[in-house]
Amino acid sequence: MPTIPEIRTVLKTVYDPEIHLSVVDLGLIYDIGVEKDGDKGERVNVKMTLTTPACPYGPALLSKVHSELSNMTGVSDVKVDLAWIPPWDPRTMASDEAKLKMGLFELDDADETETAETPGETPKTKV
Repeated sequence: MPTIPEIRTVLKTVYDPEIHLSVVDLGLIYDIGVEKDGDKGERVNVKMTLTTPACPYGPALLSKVHSELSNMTGVSDVKVDLAWIPPWDPRTMASDEAKLKMGLFELDDADETETAETPGETPKTKV
């Protein structure tokens, strides 16, 4: 029986062709479920979204997710549901690595510098 961590590992091989990051790292995978499919094996259910409803690669990404999961040992059926709620927001849904690669990683100002002790003094960088 395929496990959810194994499924996530397979999904990490599916990349958005424009952003060059995996659908997992982008936070496009909302839910993964595995259930018995009689004596045939396991049915994998994936709920996912796209970066935008107008994504030109949307059908190809959905097809690739379906194809990769269908090739897993023990998987008899795959259902990929496209969802738009909640809307995809890379600032809260993407991995830290993806945020860094997309230039969305925000540093806390308190982590960058200490406040100056004297008005007009240049802030000191933390060491």
